[in-house]
Amino acid sequence: MLQAIANLGGWLLMMGQHPRSESLFYYFRIEEQVPENHLLRLIDRHVSFEFVREKLRDSYSETGRPSIDPIVLLRILLLGYLYGITSERRLVEELRMHLAWRWFTGLGFDQEIPNHSTFSKNRHGRFQESNLFQELFERIVEQCIQAGLVQGEQMSVDGSFIMANASHHSRIPREQFKEAARVNYGARKYLEELEQENGDGEPIHEQDKVSTTDPDSTYLTKGNRAAELGYFDNYLIDNESCVIVGVQATAARLSQESAAARDMIDRYCERYGRRPKGVAADTTYGNGEMLQWLDERGIAGYIRVKENPKGQPTDLYGIDQFTYVPEENGYICPEGKVLKYTGINKHNNTHVYFSTPKRCRECSQKSRCTRGQYRTIAIHTCEEARQRAHARAETPEFAVALRKRRKVEALFSELKNLIGLRRLRLRRIKFVREQFYLAAVAQNLKRLVRFLTMRAQPKMATA
Repeated sequence: MLQAIANLGGWLLMMGQHPRSESLFYYFRIEEQVPENHLLRLIDRHVSFEFVREKLRDSYSETGRPSIDPIVLLRILLLGYLYGITSERRLVEELRMHLAWRWFTGLGFDQEIPNHSTFSKNRHGRFQESNLFQELFERIVEQCIQAGLVQGEQMSVDGSFIMANASHHSRIPREQFKEAARVNYGARKYLEELEQENGDGEPIHEQDKVSTTDPDSTYLTKGNRAAELGYFDNYLIDNESCVIVGVQATAARLSQESAAARDMIDRYCERYGRRPKGVAADTTYGNGEMLQWLDERGIAGYIRVKENPKGQPTDLYGIDQFTYVPEENGYICPEGKVLKYTGINKHNNTHVYFSTPKRCRECSQKSRCTRGQYRTIAIHTCEEARQRAHARAETPEFAVALRKRRKVEALFSELKNLIGLRRLRLRRIKFVREQFYLAAVAQNLKRLVRFLTMRAQPKMATA
């Protein structure tokens, strides 16, 4: 018994106990605490933000108290997107505790951290007016191109739905919106801004019901998911490097995806003086107008043609059974009957050719040709581009392009799961655009600094 007590006492003596204590002074340098291979150190080493001061110079007064350095504010905002912090209040709280974050922003322990409201003031003011976030995104893309990371020959485009910061219960009939603005401050301010911007106090997107919380958001249902308010985040990416070279925020309308794709490709060509050789996309982009637009610019569209779900039944004569007569701009059916051209159907952009009830009434092949009183043929105005797309879909290059297209879906997964942008924090499309640009910047920065670091390693080893 005595031996057991002696052994227990020995163990207690050998067990370390660390008292909570704090020295009055420390000799401490943040610089020495950030590893050489830390993401923020790599960004600081390879990316310059000095253009920000020059771009915002005219928006600052020459008198009064010095303001917070805009580069510091921008770096703090970037931290939120790099590490998935969606709240600016929480971002400021986290900044107080993270050594690497303080080092990246240049804020020492004796320097005050900006209040979260400072970000809103600058975002609604000088940052928004100067298109700073778009400029930052395009400069990072330009650096990726100059570094040789972006090849720019084969690209993919897609859009993803992001939920708006508004409930579907906030929707009211469009005609009641102005009346609601009398008592709803957000709706009233929205109409006032619209009137200043374009002289029209009407919500931008044509929809039967408008949200009083975020009138720019649109109501969308897709597949089996419940309808929600939101926006589309559209990406144009380089297939080889997975770098995002184009970003655009649009209303959550499927028709907006093709328009956004054209705008992003045009912007890329205009800004960087390069044009892709091929663009891959899903069937949503496979309308004739989009396919022809790509063909006119010498871009191969690796896109499956979008067919009309209410097209001609497959058990009836197809278009290949009819003979086109260019001189008369008409078709001849298998029984020699004429289908005359009647014009363009603007609803679905097709050239329409009609027979007549008299010609089809006594035809022996009518049951195999049409179930109506007479046969009609609708030829898309961009049919040649559609046929070229059909032929391209049978090539090995098409299969390769579709596999590469999955990379854009992986980027959207990163956007929602790692950056945390499943639901938007800001409202109005101009502020939604800011979030999309900053998220894309964060995604591109990770790939750029990783590439530059790997490229520099052999040189360091040789030295």
